[in-house]
Amino acid sequence: MSRTFERGSPIFEDERPLTDDWDPEELPERDEELGQIHNALAPAIRNTGVGPHNMFLFGKTGQGKTAGVEFKLDDLVAAANDAGLNITTVQYNCAGDSSSYHVLINLVERLTGDNLNGHPISKITDEFFDAVTEIGGTVIIVLDEIDNIGTSDEILYSIPRAKSNGNIPDDMHLSIIGISNNFKFRDNLSPKVKDTLFDEEIHFAPYDANQLRSILERRADQAFKESVLEDEVIPLCAAHAAQDKGSARQALRYLYKAGELAANTGSDMVTEHHVRTAQDRIDRKNIEKGIREMTVQDQLTLTAVVALEVEGKTPAKTTELYARYKDIATEIDANIRTQRSVRDHLLELDLMGVITATKKQTGNRGGPHYVFELASDLGMTLDILSEDSRIGDAIDVVTANRSIQEYLD
Repeated sequence: MSRTFERGSPIFEDERPLTDDWDPEELPERDEELGQIHNALAPAIRNTGVGPHNMFLFGKTGQGKTAGVEFKLDDLVAAANDAGLNITTVQYNCAGDSSSYHVLINLVERLTGDNLNGHPISKITDEFFDAVTEIGGTVIIVLDEIDNIGTSDEILYSIPRAKSNGNIPDDMHLSIIGISNNFKFRDNLSPKVKDTLFDEEIHFAPYDANQLRSILERRADQAFKESVLEDEVIPLCAAHAAQDKGSARQALRYLYKAGELAANTGSDMVTEHHVRTAQDRIDRKNIEKGIREMTVQDQLTLTAVVALEVEGKTPAKTTELYARYKDIATEIDANIRTQRSVRDHLLELDLMGVITATKKQTGNRGGPHYVFELASDLGMTLDILSEDSRIGDAIDVVTANRSIQEYLD
C-alpha cells in the first residue's frame, strides 16, 4: 500500500529545537564557562584602552563551546550597540582547511570578496590586516574547529600580535577565539603560539546525565506534543549519551530519531523501544562513517586493537598493541610509526568512540598508563576494516591462531 504525505504530526509540535542549528535561549549547564567567556570579553565593553582577551576553548564535540561563544558575543554586540561602541565579530569554521594559508584566504574572501588563492601568504596576510583595519574599532575573529590546520599555526600567532607588529593601528583592537575538539592540538602548538593565544584557556568538560536530561527536557517542551514521551525516554537518551561522550548533540540526535521512528510507524507515543532502536542506528552509522574516513595509520592502529580483541587479550597496553601494529604494518608493507605516534592514534580512536582508553596506575613505582579495548561492535568493525583487502588479509595472518570467520559471516 502506498503512503500519502500529510501535514502536521501527532508526535512533533516543532522539530527545530532538536536540530544542530537551533540557537538555545539559555545555557544554564554552562554558567561557569559562560562566566569565563564573559570576563575575557569584558574589556571590550569597558572601553578603557585594551581589547578583549584572546581565548582558546577546548573539549569534545557537543559540549556547547560554539553555542557558548555565540551566546556571549550576541550579548557583547548588543551592549556595544547600546553604548555606541564599534565591535565586530567574524565567525569562521575551519573544517576543510588544512593550514593557516587556507584559513587566511577564506577570511579575506569573506571580508573583501576577493579570492587570493595562489598568492604568497605574506600578501594574503597583509590583505587580511587591511580588511580588519577598514572595519576598525574592535574586531573579534572566531575560528571554530581550528585543529584542522594542524601544525600550520601561524595565524594563531599573527592575529594576537597584530598591534605590536604594526599590522593594525593603535586605536583599534583585534582578538582571536580558537575553538577545538582535539585535546592533542593544544599540546602540539608551537611555544610562541601558546604564549600569545592562551590569555584565557577554557575547558568544556563532558556533560553528565543530569545536565543532559535538563537540556533534553527544555528542548522537548518546545519540540513535542504534550504527553507523547514515555517517562523513560529522556532519561534513557541522557544516560546513554553521558556514558559515551557526554555530548548534548548526541543526546538530541537520539531523542529526535526516536521521535521520527514513532511518527513514521504511526505510533502515538515515543517509547523506550524507539529510543533503543534510535541509539543502535545512530551509533552504528557514526562508527561506520568514522572508520571509513580514517587515515591508513588510524586503521592500522584499530586493526591491532581488533586483533588482540579477537584473541581475548584486551584491555591491552600500548606496548602490546604497538607490537601487533608493527606486525600488521609489515604484513601490508606500510610505514611503521613510532610507539608514541601509535599511542596518539589510540587516544584519537578513543575520542571517536571506536575504542575505550582507561587510565591505570602501576603500583608505587610506575606512573599512570593507558589500556585499550574495542568499544564498537567487533563484527561490524571487522566487516568495515576488511573492505580494504590489504587490511583484511593482514587480519587473517596476524590472528592465524584464532578463527575470525564467525565474526565476518
